[in-house]
Amino acid sequence: MKYIVLSFTAIVMLMASCSKKENLSNMNNTYYGSYFIMNNENKMVENDLKVIIQNDSIQLIENDSLLIKKSYKIKNEKDSIELQINDNNDFKIYFIENQNTLLLKGYQQNDIILYTYPELMKNKVAEYAVVKLTANIQHLSDKDKALLSKLFEIAPIMDELYWEQVCPKKDSLLQTITDENAKRFFIINYGPYEHLRNNKPFISGVPPLSEKMTFYPSDMTVEEFEKWNHPDKTNWYTIIRRNEKGELISIPYSEFYNDKLSKAAQLLDEAATLGENKSFSNYLIEKAKSFRNNQYFNSDMAWMDMKDNMIDFVVGPTESYNDGLFGYKTSFESFILIKDIDWSKKLERFVALLPKIQENLPVDAAYKAEKPAKNNDLGVYEAVYYAGDCNAGSKTIAINLPNDKKVNELKGSRKLQLKNIMKAKFDNILKPIAQEVIDESQFANINFDAFFENVMFHEVAHGLGISKTIKDHKLVTDVLKDTHTSLEEAKADIVGLNIVTWLYDNKHITEHSLLDNYVTFLAGIFRSVRFGASSAHGKANMIEFNYLNEKGAFTYNEKTGKYTIQFDKMREAVSGLANLILTTQGNGDYDGAKDILKNMAVIKPQLQQNLTKIAKAGIPRDIVFEQGKNLLGL
Repeated sequence: MKYIVLSFTAIVMLMASCSKKENLSNMNNTYYGSYFIMNNENKMVENDLKVIIQNDSIQLIENDSLLIKKSYKIKNEKDSIELQINDNNDFKIYFIENQNTLLLKGYQQNDIILYTYPELMKNKVAEYAVVKLTANIQHLSDKDKALLSKLFEIAPIMDELYWEQVCPKKDSLLQTITDENAKRFFIINYGPYEHLRNNKPFISGVPPLSEKMTFYPSDMTVEEFEKWNHPDKTNWYTIIRRNEKGELISIPYSEFYNDKLSKAAQLLDEAATLGENKSFSNYLIEKAKSFRNNQYFNSDMAWMDMKDNMIDFVVGPTESYNDGLFGYKTSFESFILIKDIDWSKKLERFVALLPKIQENLPVDAAYKAEKPAKNNDLGVYEAVYYAGDCNAGSKTIAINLPNDKKVNELKGSRKLQLKNIMKAKFDNILKPIAQEVIDESQFANINFDAFFENVMFHEVAHGLGISKTIKDHKLVTDVLKDTHTSLEEAKADIVGLNIVTWLYDNKHITEHSLLDNYVTFLAGIFRSVRFGASSAHGKANMIEFNYLNEKGAFTYNEKTGKYTIQFDKMREAVSGLANLILTTQGNGDYDGAKDILKNMAVIKPQLQQNLTKIAKAGIPRDIVFEQGKNLLGL
């Protein structure tokens, strides 16, 4: 049995201008909408609807299945169509004063607005607030400015490589798209799949997104891969293909993407001669070698050695979130960053506290026996360019690298907070969302400093806990396989909040109340969970919301649709969830991790009602950039 949620989700905002009213019988068009429903597994799912009106016939399609195809007649002067699927499912379609929208009233007990494709695309583009990436570079020398300009030549190559990885048919697909907003939306998402809507295709005729992406042969099975004995099959920097005999082979990125990586390597060598910071120049040289020999350890080590550089540059294959099959293969991306000296100094004092923070994690001693590296680097930066993976769909607000555990053990990690991106999302998205879902008594607890701290200690938390299982000392990443990235992001969120709690308790943070962090954290979940259940971050946020809800960490007012943090229960729940995730990782409990994702990484009715409310408020879902060296005066 299916349980219907008595609400609707408007995919986009209603067109403000109206054309002359026309009779439905004279219209030939296709309209798109969606609604949410509880399935038999008590999971909230989004059902797509499509209404096709042609001459005197109408079709209603749900999730690509034809439910109705029949002739119709206008029943009255209100231009409505009465339709019936069965005895229990009557509804009407109303014409809304223009050719761009219909109101499907009463279908599955929901009122659903439907839009023509051009209007749908127009408003989906409008869901992204435009932000200019600029920074003050007057303190940079002429040499550093020349270096910075060279980096703007290298970063777009990562963009080209990422397109190759996620959408190798980019050009041919773009040629088939006639709607200009659809083209723009295609560019925002780096392909025909909407990142913030569970990667659903928005281009007609495009198949569902494959978990294999382009990293593995389309006909390869999980069983075949696991039986395949090859030392490089899990290597982050190889792509899997078949040879002439049909056997699986592993090809290094340096070979498979040779042309573009060779060009980038040459430009990196040129850039290394321009700057004044020796450690930064050495990093550029080592990164160039990595592009040529497919060995990234030395360049990661060199990146860790940078301490006093004013410019930073993340470039190459980095994160593995796009590998939905195993989470092994990395995607290309690039950030160009300018250091914020004043804010970076404020964070230096937290580095010395990391061993003490590790000791006070809410788990037994065995799960925190590993010692965090002493030379972790916390820094604050202004981002001036995004390329590739980090620029697709939702925009990254902080960086925690390198991902190589060997480097982490030797030199720790660098945690880069992108302050201008955080502020843009806080102002354009988080605060407006908080107004919709946070009780008025606690709205004053929403502030940017708390948001900044929550994000910063999320990145710190990535480097804490345990990296190898207690029993057999295997890498947690390998043992937890496809569950690892989602659980790791949940760990970073909740352990980060646990760290904040400890810092307040020990008077290391005194500028504002701990309640600010708790309330802002909850508002941040609503910001992120709008992205759905497909991404690791989205699943993590749903785990957190559902666990905190079950433990009574917040109360919900059904009349106002708003939440109030219960301070003491929130403290307990944060500690409890941190314990659950850290022990699951330390035990290498793959089945336990799967159960957590199955039971908690879901959008339930109450949460969906809130998301519907947010959708109707017209709040941007994310940001998109105007960027380039011209904005910096280069």
